[in-house]
Amino acid sequence: MSEDTIIARTKEPVTIGRICGDLTNLGVRAGDILLTHSSLSSLGWVCGGAQSVIMALLQVLGEDGTLVMPAHSGDISDPAEWQNPPVPHDWLETIYRNMPAYDPKMTPTRGMGRIAELFRTCPGTIRSGNPLLSFSANGRHAAFITDNHPLTPQLGMDSPLGKLYGLNAKVLLLGVGYDSCTSFHLSEALIDEMPVKRMGTSMLEEGRRVWKWFDDYAYDSDDFVEIGEAFDKSCGVAKGKAGNADLRLFDIKSGVDFAREWLIKNRFAK
Repeated sequence: MSEDTIIARTKEPVTIGRICGDLTNLGVRAGDILLTHSSLSSLGWVCGGAQSVIMALLQVLGEDGTLVMPAHSGDISDPAEWQNPPVPHDWLETIYRNMPAYDPKMTPTRGMGRIAELFRTCPGTIRSGNPLLSFSANGRHAAFITDNHPLTPQLGMDSPLGKLYGLNAKVLLLGVGYDSCTSFHLSEALIDEMPVKRMGTSMLEEGRRVWKWFDDYAYDSDDFVEIGEAFDKSCGVAKGKAGNADLRLFDIKSGVDFAREWLIKNRFAK
């Protein structure tokens, strides 16, 4: 969306103070552990852009709080599966041999939005070591949440998602839908019937860049919107607005447990 269009759709500038008030009204509290999925353009024209959104989130959470965002880096996934856009088949071996290894400080996110991309670079932010599905965290529990993120399963109970589940974190959807709700992937990892697939990435192994093949669950978000619609009707999801953006806030345990039961009854009952 162009900046001209965003300005035309905004009644007045969205400020740090306004975002803080909207988050507080929604139910975000000082000391919370908050997994945030976000879209900057959905807010309208923000005075200070992504920086202001991050500052507002950290301000509301306070010194005892922890802010977490996905920092996934699909650019170093298996190029044979790239669809947006695909690359020629005869490029694959060159990519496998030459793709730079994952570097938590340097490797950019892909498809996470401008807020998450800036957040990974903020002072005090720590990024987990998984080359494909990392998370960034800042605050009291950041080191624990990001430490020892396994290569596989990437989104299981030993991942940052599993640690957030154990800490009874909250999930904030800021201008995005349930199709962006990464915590539902933890629900998939808790189901015995989940299919497995081969994946690949470029990473450091014993100090040397390698293309690493591994097996993990075939995570699939195609039915997450449907899960979210049912979850909205059944559980205590707080809803509000920040600027033009729709907000949803819920406990990660409630979301993961609901999604797991829904998947068992629906996706895996077919």
